[in-house]
Amino acid sequence: MFTLAYASRVEADPQDFALDAAEPDDASLARRIEAARPGVATAAEAELYRRLAPRVRLYGLKHLRERQAAADLVQQVLLMTIERLRAGQVREPERLASYVLGMCRMVVLDLQRTHARHERLLGTFAQDLSGDGPTTPHLDDASLLRCLQRLPERERSILVMTFYDDRQARDVAVDLGISEGNVRVIRHRGLGRLRECMDSSEAAP
Repeated sequence: MFTLAYASRVEADPQDFALDAAEPDDASLARRIEAARPGVATAAEAELYRRLAPRVRLYGLKHLRERQAAADLVQQVLLMTIERLRAGQVREPERLASYVLGMCRMVVLDLQRTHARHERLLGTFAQDLSGDGPTTPHLDDASLLRCLQRLPERERSILVMTFYDDRQARDVAVDLGISEGNVRVIRHRGLGRLRECMDSSEAAP
């Protein structure tokens, strides 16, 4: 199952990104990164990482509540920040720390939405796989995704488009260039294969 336990709200804590007065000026640091030769790592980038990585990690621990997720957040946010600095896309370099805080908030919110959609997908498949009875007690996302990957490509595509993207059969049919009736037949067959795979997964020691 998922190990991430997201906080219900993503709140900004300015203290997480407060800088020591003795540290180099944010604007100067940002301009040195922007002025660097393309593709060449600089001391300014290393300083950016040294300065802000602990704060991004703390933000991740607060809102993602899992160490590896917080470490991934550090890499993603600081890489995106450096890329945008290189491209001159940070309009207020003197507010670099606030910019990174905003990036953290944006990435975490995106992760939360992805996590919620994944949980909804699991719940929807669980209902369809278990029929009218109670949800299969051992159904988990790892088994479900493993079984989805074993399906023929067209069956997998139709199931994901139907349950994950909330697409109607007629829309799926247009996208795939087949009839609406054929979509329903393939979907039914795919659910049958998926149910068999999940039953086998539960029976396995």
